[in-house]
Amino acid sequence: MDAKERIDQLIKILNKAGYEYYTLNNPTITDQEYDSLMDELIKLETNNPSLVRSDSPTVRIGGEIISDFKKVTHTVPMMSLGDIFNEEEIRDFDEKVKKVVKNPEYVCELKIDGLSVSLIYENGKLVRGATRGDGTIGEDITHNVKTIKNVPLSLPQDIDIEVRGEIYMPLSSFEKLNEERKNKGEKEFANPRNAAAGSVRQLDSKIASERNLATFMYHVPLPHNYDLNTQYQSLEFMKDLTFTVNPNIKKVKDIEGVIEYINYWDKYRKELPYEIDGIVIKVNDYNDQKKLGVTAKVPKWAIAYKFPAEEVLTKLKDIEFCVGRTGKITPRADLDPVRLSGSIVRSATLNNQDYIKEKDIRIGDIVSIRKAGEIIPEVVEVKFDRRDGNEIPFKMIENCPICGSKLVKKAGEVAYFCLNTSCDARNIESLIHYASRDAMNIEGFGERIVEDFYNMGYLKSISDYYTLKNYKDELMELEGFGEKSISNLLENIENSKNNSLEKLIFGLGIKHVGKKTAKILSEYYKKLENLMNTTIEELSTIPDIGDIIAQSIIDYFNEEANLNLVNSLKENNINMNYIGKEKNINELFLDKTFVLTGTLEKMTRNEAKDLIETLGGKNTSSVSKKTDVVIVGASPGSKYDDALKLGITIWDEDEFISNSRR
Repeated sequence: MDAKERIDQLIKILNKAGYEYYTLNNPTITDQEYDSLMDELIKLETNNPSLVRSDSPTVRIGGEIISDFKKVTHTVPMMSLGDIFNEEEIRDFDEKVKKVVKNPEYVCELKIDGLSVSLIYENGKLVRGATRGDGTIGEDITHNVKTIKNVPLSLPQDIDIEVRGEIYMPLSSFEKLNEERKNKGEKEFANPRNAAAGSVRQLDSKIASERNLATFMYHVPLPHNYDLNTQYQSLEFMKDLTFTVNPNIKKVKDIEGVIEYINYWDKYRKELPYEIDGIVIKVNDYNDQKKLGVTAKVPKWAIAYKFPAEEVLTKLKDIEFCVGRTGKITPRADLDPVRLSGSIVRSATLNNQDYIKEKDIRIGDIVSIRKAGEIIPEVVEVKFDRRDGNEIPFKMIENCPICGSKLVKKAGEVAYFCLNTSCDARNIESLIHYASRDAMNIEGFGERIVEDFYNMGYLKSISDYYTLKNYKDELMELEGFGEKSISNLLENIENSKNNSLEKLIFGLGIKHVGKKTAKILSEYYKKLENLMNTTIEELSTIPDIGDIIAQSIIDYFNEEANLNLVNSLKENNINMNYIGKEKNINELFLDKTFVLTGTLEKMTRNEAKDLIETLGGKNTSSVSKKTDVVIVGASPGSKYDDALKLGITIWDEDEFISNSRR
């Protein structure tokens, strides 16, 4: 066998082995055999340079160096996709599609967090790889694309075709690369996408080769040239051509299938060996796609759902100060608007002065923010490398921003307080708190209405809620209100009179007394009068009532203004007795800690929590080694995974209900 025949034979064997290893993940020869055959091919090509083929696996080793990146024009523009961020927007997309197409079928694909690439083949041989660029003009990166081991250098058919997909860096390659850079004292890459982008833009292809990049292909720009009628057919066709197509694609019949697919991968995406940042939703049928058409920038037949960001960067424009119902002053970051966890965030808590100084947070800083407990955004850290010297150091205010009173920092407290009980901000926050769902649940009294009624003089104290009925005619004349809306508000106020004691105690806003503590106190004392006449010694004997809470309760009922408020509420026939369920002790629940996750179908989450407490159990929001049982509903979150890892008992909703009746 002469050199040419042996080279051709080795290329055929090695390309087949590479496809089986990198694309099918099903190797048929050992690494040792592969390396031995590769060494033989390298020697033959070195001795016979005229016989080197463009599809030889040796080109994946790299070594080609270019002086710059040539510009290339895409025959078919590489369009970007529009973004959506929640279920409502997913359904809006479906509705728009159904206005043009009846009963659309969708293909769902993982949105790989990498960079787009176009691969062009002539007579089955790779001739060009290019970046997306601006969608019309990209950069020629053929020398680096050839080093990517799951990019076929030749196809099983001698056809002319363009395919498109994503170049990405597997997490294992990313971790290895950053470890190497760290050991060399070089700056580490921020994430796999940046590492992949930096790798394909290397002038020396040997560097790209060492980065262990990979691809997933997902699009054929001219499908009708190959008798392809659907997106799903195109994906299967690319597999037949030996391209790597993501194994997690799914064809679904309707938008419910899309949402189910999204919920599944939102839960399990962290188990993937590569990063994804969303789901791509495409109308499957190409004729339907043609009917829907495109805009100047994006197709109307496809959309990208982006997973909620866990942490994002933005600019801290200013630091403002908020006054709470207890007079506590809380610094708040005024931010450049940014999307976080599915919503637009414009502000974030800064907790207190010590927190700001510890993190050296300044006005003008670029900061990372996240949602604390998935509810309140908080500033996590400052990006010090983004400072330009114009940032303004934090300075704590000395006077209340609303009433101007001198602020006081009490012994043992990290926060400053406005002690002026007549402070407008404190009063408004107290009124809002009293009407909130977990307190007296006076539906309709949101922040805006409470503030408007306060400024107009109708609401100055909590007891004023119950005299609003005397001003019904005047209230109906206010802009934005009418007889029906005012009647509803007054009816809701009347209904609040019948609440159980724990809601009243929480609504009074006693310092350190939260919803859970209010329930404990109500179950123990039964009547507000009993709580008002208690002692600090007795309070301290109640489980979960510590010295600080006990002292706060005593202090509250020692103030004349608070006693007057209680008397006024009593005169307005507010219930002051505990009318909740007495604890029906169940050994499966007694003194055990429960966590709820997912959506319950037979009761609300609050009803489930009340049932747990009625049976002697406790509710917490996070899973730990101290958790006894995790109750799982539909579409559970990471708490379910945590429970599995820790070996914690798991009940579904039916088990929960069954056990509660024992």
